[in-house]
Amino acid sequence: MLRVKICGLTLAADAAAAVAFGANALGFNFFPGSKRYLSTGVAREWIAALPGDIEKVGILVNPSWEEANAIAALPGITALQLHGSETPEFCGRLMDTGVRFEKAVPVTGPDSVANLPDFLTRTVLLDSGGLGEFGGTGRTFPWEIARDFVQANPDLRVILAGGLTPENVAEAVALVGPFGVDVTSGVESSPGRKDHGRMRAFVAAARGS
Repeated sequence: MLRVKICGLTLAADAAAAVAFGANALGFNFFPGSKRYLSTGVAREWIAALPGDIEKVGILVNPSWEEANAIAALPGITALQLHGSETPEFCGRLMDTGVRFEKAVPVTGPDSVANLPDFLTRTVLLDSGGLGEFGGTGRTFPWEIARDFVQANPDLRVILAGGLTPENVAEAVALVGPFGVDVTSGVESSPGRKDHGRMRAFVAAARGS
C-alpha cells in the first residue's frame, strides 16, 4: 500500500485525524527554524500515545550527533528524516547505532539527483527546495525528474514531496510511481494547523479511493 505521510503536525487532534483518515506515517518537525516547530516537551506524551503501527518520523535539519540521538530516543518516534546537508559519514554513524532514518534531497533540477552519495538508507525523500528552504514550501518540482530517479534506482524507496495537494497527488503518483507521498502545506489551514477535510481528500486521492 502506498505510504502516505502527513507532515508538520503540531496538534494531537490533527495527528489522530490523519490516522483515522488512513495515513500510515506522520511527521513532526523538531527544527527550531520551522514555522511548524514542535517542542519535544509539549509533544512527548501525545506522540507516544499514537498507534504503534503508524510510522512517526522526527524531522531534523543539520542536527548535532547528540540532538539526532535524543530525538530518535523520544517515546513513539520510529525514524528520523534528515532535511539538511548531513554527510554520508553522519548517516553511517546513525546506521551503526541502529537509528532508522530517511534522507531528504532538495530537487532544483535534474542535476540535483545525479550521482547522489550513498546516504546508507533505502528511503530517500525528493522535495522541492531552494536556498535556505527545508520543505513545506508548497511548490512542486518537475515530476519527470522524480519518475526518472525512481526508474533508475529500483532498490530505493522514493518518497515524493513538494507542493502535493488533494487536487494533484493522483496525477503525481500515476506519473512517478513512488513508494510514498508526503504532504505538509497542501492540507493546512495555516502553518502547523491541518484542514481535516483536505487531509481526508489527500489520502483518498493518493490511493485512488
